[in-house]
Amino acid sequence: MSSIFDLPKLVFPLFHRIYRYYVGTGWIVVNGRRVGQRIVRVTNRLTLESTLFNELRAKRRMEGRGTKVDVGECGFCRAEETTAEDVFGRVRGRHCVTASNSAKYDVLHGLVIFNEHDPFVWEEEKIRDFFEVSLEWIEKARREDERARYPFFMWNCLWRAGASVVHGHAHVLLSREPYSTKELYDAVRERYERDFGSDYFDDVFEIHKRLGLGFELFEVRTMLHLTPVKEKEVVMISNDLMDLPEALSVILRWYGEIGVESFNLAVFMPPLDKEDVCIARLVDRGRLDVATCDIGGMELLARTSVVSSDPFKLAEKLRDSLDLGT
Repeated sequence: MSSIFDLPKLVFPLFHRIYRYYVGTGWIVVNGRRVGQRIVRVTNRLTLESTLFNELRAKRRMEGRGTKVDVGECGFCRAEETTAEDVFGRVRGRHCVTASNSAKYDVLHGLVIFNEHDPFVWEEEKIRDFFEVSLEWIEKARREDERARYPFFMWNCLWRAGASVVHGHAHVLLSREPYSTKELYDAVRERYERDFGSDYFDDVFEIHKRLGLGFELFEVRTMLHLTPVKEKEVVMISNDLMDLPEALSVILRWYGEIGVESFNLAVFMPPLDKEDVCIARLVDRGRLDVATCDIGGMELLARTSVVSSDPFKLAEKLRDSLDLGT
């Protein structure tokens, strides 16, 4: 089985077009003896996403706080009675209903509140319904502001991922301007097409595929990310939002199998007047019983993530789970 530390033996010319890396050893002295720990840093030359890998960080002592998910009834269990609605009303699906966020991120910001309390949902039928309802909400929101054309979907599962309410819910937004990650992707793709004559995301997927980190999952290009923002990040590229639910269902079920308890999902969609790919990013946010925050100064201020999960080992686990082979 390959690991991120085998990268020097695995890279090829296309890799170097988009990524750079270095491998080193950090030393400590324990009882008068020098002990080394291997470090790999991978940086995307174009987006400047950068990740430091050190498998020993997974073995750090963590202080627990003994918390657990409340499975009782809450206000969101009676969403239509306890939440505000948008000026254009609610959108109702088979497994969810919309509400207007009472403390908005942006001007057009709604909630997709799941019918069931448990926030860790992985069933394809339910995810498909969340997306269908979100698309209908986006259509209605567009009528309120014709200049708003950039849709965005985000699902924060539990407090480790930033959710203020345990009950399952997601966010849907429509903005006049793309959010920063989407704007960066667009600028990088435009420059990459001009410089190399190919699509940036096509080549990123090709690199991951050749390294054994990328594969097709129900026509959705799926990657264990070389520069994960945090632990166990999966990046998915689809031609349409509604192509995602089946593949996303599989990945979320696998997340549950490997012990993920809390996650963030973001889906960057094309502007409403343009056909283009959707980019989904899914990341583990850590154990619920650990008080230590997984995001620190390196991520927030240095914009370089520090992770312990090896994408090569994760890819092997996922292939085994899906019986994909090599």
